[in-house]
Amino acid sequence: MSKPCYDGDLLEVDGLRRYFGGARPWLGKARTIHAVESVSFNLRVGETLGLVGESGCGKTTTGRMIVGLDRPTQGAIRFKGKDLASLSASQWRAKRADVQIIFQNPLSALDPRLPIAKQIREPLDLHDIGAPDERNAEVAGLMRAVSLPAELADRYPHQISGGQAQRVVIARALALKPSLIVCDEPVSALDVSVQATVIALLENLQQEYGIAYLFISHDLRVVRRLSHRVAVMYLGQIVEQGWTDELYDQPLHPYTRALLSAIPDVSKAPAQGRAARVVLKGEPPSPAHPPSGCHFHTRCPYALRRCVTDAPALRVIDGIHAVRCHFAEQIKEIR
Repeated sequence: MSKPCYDGDLLEVDGLRRYFGGARPWLGKARTIHAVESVSFNLRVGETLGLVGESGCGKTTTGRMIVGLDRPTQGAIRFKGKDLASLSASQWRAKRADVQIIFQNPLSALDPRLPIAKQIREPLDLHDIGAPDERNAEVAGLMRAVSLPAELADRYPHQISGGQAQRVVIARALALKPSLIVCDEPVSALDVSVQATVIALLENLQQEYGIAYLFISHDLRVVRRLSHRVAVMYLGQIVEQGWTDELYDQPLHPYTRALLSAIPDVSKAPAQGRAARVVLKGEPPSPAHPPSGCHFHTRCPYALRRCVTDAPALRVIDGIHAVRCHFAEQIKEIR
């Protein structure tokens, strides 16, 4: 995607942390799960920020805090200048019209007892938007916007396909005309052909309505297509962030390099032009016991003694390209 130009930030996440109290081991101490640690980023109007990383890295927890489903342990979430983290439950209900979420499994997000049209209309009724006798027309318009045939209006979730169910969820999110939608793995449960349809739909809706997306995914090919910028998470921290093409073409963090090298290449281009696959050693550490120093040092092929003791800060290298690594400049020269 091309780099957009905007006047200000729609969303500012600053020093966000989320800790969970773990189960108490037998005759031992209770553990604290460091799900998210000091995460900061911004999102502009009409922009897409891709948030990627392995399962358990904290990206879904980050998204849930932004939409108010989880409360931060520490940090600020400012949306249009208002700190969402300080809102009460009633204040959040009013704000939720402007901040929506699309979940990974569309069928689990739909009520099996209600027909499709009633589920799309439900947000309009809850927030008392528009005249009651005009809401059915609004629902019909939303169904057209997401390419759902009118004859599906009276069907139930189990009577439609997975791709259609995801479009119902998108239509329901659009009903309140939000400025921001958190997309939590919105296409990972869909077939490849259906994925392409939903991705194209999200692109078109963004162009038409100026919606900003926080696009959470582990599918790096989808993220590259949709995102203006990308943030890479590892063990609760953002380890690299930058413009999408710059980050994909010149990753500065060893973890990002490993992720990108694992993308399957289905082209017929000669192998000499592609980067060698980077295979990380070991398993990701437990968020209950994050390593000292750099969280990635236990798996990093370039780790030195300093990485074990000193925690690197997220620092800007080129323009807005930021990386959490002591030796990013030296690693940049390694092909």
